[in-house]
Amino acid sequence: MFQKFYPAEDIGSTYDINFEEYFDKGYRGVIFDVDNTLVRHNMPADRRAKQLFRRLKEIGFEFCFTSNNKEPRVKKFCEDVGGTHYIYKANKPSVKGYEKAMKMMGTRRENTLFVGDQLFTDIYGANRAGIRSILVRPIHPKEEIQIVIKRYFEKIILWKYYRDKGKR
Repeated sequence: MFQKFYPAEDIGSTYDINFEEYFDKGYRGVIFDVDNTLVRHNMPADRRAKQLFRRLKEIGFEFCFTSNNKEPRVKKFCEDVGGTHYIYKANKPSVKGYEKAMKMMGTRRENTLFVGDQLFTDIYGANRAGIRSILVRPIHPKEEIQIVIKRYFEKIILWKYYRDKGKR
């Protein structure tokens, strides 16, 4: 029952992902959530984020930002890291945003990754779209109230996920 919310894998931070290894395995596109996945909620792109996206370009990855946030926020972040593809008000976990992102990047389900920090929007949507999902821990605990409430329910699913995976 809860498996539809399980990520394909979980990694402590977006910045700990071995993107070179994924590229060697044939992945060519990465869809990213922005807030609390790459930077603190509503914060601008920092040095670490800018370095990551320079590195992804050097590796050969296409990338797209898919956020439920408004256009000014997502567009500015995308521009600040040298990106060209973004989707705002993506209505995650709707599959449409993920499919649109793949179309923008010229990738398919089989060679696209998704990286995000929330189970009910990010991971569930990626799983529904048939994309390999990577859950990262939120960068900062301060979040909007609707996210705080969802985090309580996420804890229950994550407990089961880690138990099923033999991680706890």
